[in-house]
Amino acid sequence: QVQLVESGGGLVQAGDSLKLSCAASGRTFSISRYVMGWFRQAPGKEREFVASSSRSGDSTRYAADSVKGRFTISRDNAKSTVFLQMNKLKPEDTAVYYCAASVSTFGYSDYDTSSYDYWGQGTQVTVSS
Repeated sequence: QVQLVESGGGLVQAGDSLKLSCAASGRTFSISRYVMGWFRQAPGKEREFVASSSRSGDSTRYAADSVKGRFTISRDNAKSTVFLQMNKLKPEDTAVYYCAASVSTFGYSDYDTSSYDYWGQGTQVTVSS
């Protein structure tokens, strides 16, 4: 049974930083075999891509404009954990943040939620103005 568990969310003020973590577990599950992504979903909106990381972590992708330059995805394969460092947070970053794992080739369909095979339950991030 594969589990992805996000943590690190909370209520912060605009301009603050947060670091989200996603811990993966499962008897034979290793995140080193997966492209890992972060998505978010605001109330009344569709789930949207935030960032993704190749299996080694050497390559990353970010949602254009909205988070690039402020958010950083990283991973520690040895600890089966993926991170999302979020700086200069804005009220429009308020959402539930999800991590996900994909067996697809990095860079081809990272933006697509249907490309991901496993999902966490999400962690709430609220940014007040």
